[in-house]
This record gives sequence, structure tokens and C-alpha cells, in this order.
Amino acid sequence: MLERLADVQPPVLVLTRPDRPRGRGRRLSSPPVADTARALGIALEQPDSVNEPAARELIAAAAPDAVIVCAFGALIKEPLLSEWPILNVHPSLLPRWRGAAPIERAIMAGDSRTGVSIMRLTAGLDSGPVCLSTVEPIRAQDTYGTLAARLQEPSAELLLRALREPVTFVEQSQDGVTYAEKISAEDRLLDPARPAVELERTVRALHPHIGARLALPDESFLGVQAARPADGELAREVSAQAGLLAHAGRLLLPCRDGALELICVQPPGGRAMDAAAYIRGHVSR
Repeated sequence: MLERLADVQPPVLVLTRPDRPRGRGRRLSSPPVADTARALGIALEQPDSVNEPAARELIAAAAPDAVIVCAFGALIKEPLLSEWPILNVHPSLLPRWRGAAPIERAIMAGDSRTGVSIMRLTAGLDSGPVCLSTVEPIRAQDTYGTLAARLQEPSAELLLRALREPVTFVEQSQDGVTYAEKISAEDRLLDPARPAVELERTVRALHPHIGARLALPDESFLGVQAARPADGELAREVSAQAGLLAHAGRLLLPCRDGALELICVQPPGGRAMDAAAYIRGHVSR
């Protein structure tokens, strides 16, 4: 989105979160938007808090016509909220899925559609008035990665319209409000007490950025990058069993109403591999 804005209406300043340790090596890494801003030659600042006086002074010095918030990941508070018109690009059809993880929660819930909303930021959690929105279907095989990528273009289009055209802000309905809570460790866990279809949606919703996982008997976790509900006959064959198993050359997790077939997995401390490779090296048949 920043690249698209830079082509049409270049920002004068980008503020984002500080660099943080990431990955197994815990090496300092910049947020992607910081890397993009540097590549585009846009002024960049990474304050500890955008609400601090020093950060507010940076914004004031830039004298923007508007402040744009997109996937910032931190609360913006007064007095900053009232000092500038602040537009928020939110990847859901508000008021459904306010909060931190709207794309993930939409897929996990089995929603048939989502979208993008341009709203004016207020003190409430994504509860401000909306001026523009667009609908995007959620396809049967969508992952977070495919859906988030597809939402980038309409997000940029709507934001540019909101910046360049007269728009009317309409208060959100109080009907249909849902909250997309931040993804927790429990959300990542594939619990065989749940239906296979729900587990499959969890795998897709958390791929590739967070990752679903399955608890193993040794208290480690098997990452699951791709899965599907097993067909009826195959599920019936393993329905009386428990735990991860290899059956008919497939890697299966019996569930409450059938079985989940694991297609691509990542062993603890290892690299991603297909089910056949995992069976050869890790599963007793």
C-alpha cells in the first residue's frame, strides 16, 4: 500500500514500530513498512510510542493533511486523536471483526466474505464512522497470505478515494459487532476434540505468518502449514484411534467428527516437509 501511495500521493513521513528481535536467532528486524519507506526515500521515524510528545512533534512538523493508520498494532490516544484527521484502513466489513486479527478471524469463522473499510479513528476499538468499504469473497482455499494479498489493491484504491474525493462518514451499526481478538497460543493449537473442518480453517487462517501447530506426546509442537478434512471413508477407518498416525500413506489426525489430513508439516527445529517425508522419518507405521 505504501508503494501505491508513493506513486500517486507520496507521504511526507512514515512512523512505525521500533525494530524488534525476530526468528530463532532473535536478530533485530525492521517492520516491512520501514524497509519500504527506506527504499522509497520517504522520511522514517520509529518512536517507542506514537503518543509521546516527541512523536507528536514529528507529525506536527510534517504538517500533514491527514494521518493514515494501517496495521499499526498499537493504540492511538488523546491528544493525538484530536490533533489531526486520522483515517484507518481496516481489513474487514465493519462492524464485523473489529480488532487485531480480522483476516484470521474471518477465515477461522468460515465467513464467505470480508472486505476493507476506511474509517475515521476514534477512541473506541475500530468503532469510528466509515466512509468507504468494499467486499471481497473468501475462497474455499484462501489462506491468510492469499486473502491479505488480495485485499491490498482495494485497500489502496479506497484510501486514495478517501484522500482525494468528498466522502461522507456514517456511524457504524451496533448490530453485528464482533471482535477479532489477537491470535493466542491456544488459538494456534489444533485440538482433535474439534471438528476437522474447523481445524482446517485454523491452518489456513494462520498460514504463513503465525502457523497452526499440533501438540506431540513429548510436549513439543508439530507445525502444520497445510491440511484438509479427510474424505468420509478414510475418516471412518481411523475414527476409533487417537493421536497423529500414518494410514494408507497419509498423515492423519482423528478428530471429533472425522479426521484431518496433514499435507505439509514442520517438525520441531526442522524445515517444512510434505507428509510423506514426515512419515518416513518420524511416524511408526
